Amino acid sequence: MSARNETAWRMFEADRASKNLGMRLIRADHGTAVVEMTVGPMMVNGHGIAHGGYVFTLADTAFACACNTDGGGVTVASGADVTFVAAAHEGDELVATAQERTLFGRSGLYDVTVRRGEEVVAEFRGRSRTLPGRT
Repeated sequence: MSARNETAWRMFEADRASKNLGMRLIRADHGTAVVEMTVGPMMVNGHGIAHGGYVFTLADTAFACACNTDGGGVTVASGADVTFVAAAHEGDELVATAQERTLFGRSGLYDVTVRRGEEVVAEFRGRSRTLPGRT
């Protein structure tokens, strides 16, 4: 593990919300991250599909890991948007891949694609803010 991504890994290890949902951090380095999650039976809504909140949470976790790879301080979300492209179902293995798009001052933009295999399930754009004086 490089010093550059150590912050993201430590943050994820302490993230009880994501870990309790069964998320697994696969990679986090240089403004990118990959997080996986299997859609469980408690994640399905009344339509029999994965609740969008869980898909959003997966994307948000990948976003958080990607924007905390530089070790330059605590970076949090200042906002995010999601577009649901396809329904996910119980048992589906979802993979969220986050990528830094640009940094400007203490702010940044990140895109996250959530896939089931090769099929896109959701597209997420996160806006980040690095907090002053926090490491």
